[in-house]
Amino acid sequence: MPLIPEEPQIHESAQGPRATPASGRTAPTPRPVPGPRPAAPPRPGRPGPLRPAPPVQRTPRDAAATHPGPAAPAASASAPATPQIQLIPASVEGALDAAEEAVDLLLESGRAPGDVLVITTGEQHPWAAHELSFGEAAYWAQHDARDDVFYADAAVAGRAASRPVVVVAVNGGSDAVAATALPLALKRAGALLIVCGDPQQINAVLGVGV
Repeated sequence: MPLIPEEPQIHESAQGPRATPASGRTAPTPRPVPGPRPAAPPRPGRPGPLRPAPPVQRTPRDAAATHPGPAAPAASASAPATPQIQLIPASVEGALDAAEEAVDLLLESGRAPGDVLVITTGEQHPWAAHELSFGEAAYWAQHDARDDVFYADAAVAGRAASRPVVVVAVNGGSDAVAATALPLALKRAGALLIVCGDPQQINAVLGVGV
């Protein structure tokens, strides 16, 4: 007879998952199975919004790979790729700020700091002025290390080595300085040349519609 009144108590108390039967056996706990969790896809180092640099850098190699074997080495050796040119209209006073914004966008898009060279035609970038205060040897040692963005005045930019991306801030200086700095920057740019300044002056100097 005592067994009969225990049964309704067991049924009433077993409404929640924590209830345990009076017999001492633990009630089976429902297993939370939301389904297999898909592994998060690895994010590429350079997100999609990056427009200019990666396609230009890879296009010559990919195109060379599609040619027959003997022709590919000759094409890559004798016909270097022409860098893409991007113009950012800016006044003389705003050219340096525009260049800084361009550098920030490049780094946010996945470019390594050592890939970027910034050339100024007028007043030196504050970073260059600060580093030169420790002497030219220390300044150029940072250039040779290639582990950070390097800033150079147009007067000394000829000493700078080529980098995948070159940014020019036409922030002053004479037309002769710009006429020298822009073609030099075009030669130093491996994949992309970004010029911040007056469009008419830039087009006239480079002779390219950008």
